[in-house]
Amino acid sequence: MANEQVITAIRELAEGLLANDPDNFLVEIRIKPTNNVKLFIDGDKGVPVERLVAFNRAMYPLLEGSGLFPDNDFSLEVSSPGLDEPLKLHRQYLKNIGRKVEVTFLDASVKEGTLLAVTDDLITIEELIGKKKEKKQTDIHFTEIKHIKVCIVF
Repeated sequence: MANEQVITAIRELAEGLLANDPDNFLVEIRIKPTNNVKLFIDGDKGVPVERLVAFNRAMYPLLEGSGLFPDNDFSLEVSSPGLDEPLKLHRQYLKNIGRKVEVTFLDASVKEGTLLAVTDDLITIEELIGKKKEKKQTDIHFTEIKHIKVCIVF
């Protein structure tokens, strides 16, 4: 079975499990050539480790019974996306309003600012410009963005 078909089948299983859990959602599925299946789950208010463990325990038998991996030759990891992972879903952008983000544009240029707003088409960030750190709001269309990461602020 082609990798995309396997990912689609796993997505259906995972979303079925998450259907009764409206605060959490599937972000991404990755499968390594060694059949290491990695599911990234996020939540509107974060995802506690206990929830990830419970999801893993519920998902594993579904994968075993699915027939997607001959002889059940697979491993399963469930985690939340780390801070080093770019935001992928609109829902992730919404949950990070108010946080500092780094926007990498298609031309590889970068801007940092506080995420103020998100629409279907664009984001608005507040940048601090110049030595006086004057505030400037900038609208950035999703079509201009390569990726966005949340900045770690100490």
